[in-house]
Parts: sequence; structure tokens; C-alpha cells
Amino acid sequence: MIREYIDRALRNASYDKLADGTFVGEVDGLQGVLASASTLEECRDQLAEVIEEWVLVRVSRGLAVPPVDGVVVKVTADS
Repeated sequence: MIREYIDRALRNASYDKLADGTFVGEVDGLQGVLASASTLEECRDQLAEVIEEWVLVRVSRGLAVPPVDGVVVKVTADS
């Protein structure tokens, strides 16, 4: 479930090349999800890690994870 979420989020990511030649990537709708690196490939890899950590932190704190392209991360409490 998380892997599919990350894949969909990466498909919706936008990347910019900065004046110094580095890249920055973000995913619209996922507040605070941002990565930067010296190459586009490294930026995408870092962004995937940031998304995963962001999801795990939100889940651990009981916060909602917004759906991405119909993919929902939903955690239910064990009884």
C-alpha cells in the first residue's frame, strides 16, 4: 500500500532546476514534502524517501494521509 502511494505521488511530483544547477522536487497536496539534490535522479530518489517518512510520521501521530490518485493509506487500530 505504501509503495503504491509513493509511486503515485512521484508521478504527480514537479521538479525545478535551480540557478546553481541543483534540482528541487515537491508533490502538490503533500505539505512539507520537498527534496533537493545535485541530479534529477537523486532528487527523485530523495523525494521517495521523504514521502515514505512523511506518511509514516503522519500515521504514527494519528493524522490523516491525503489520497493520491485514488490511493489511500488507511490504518486501523487493533482491538
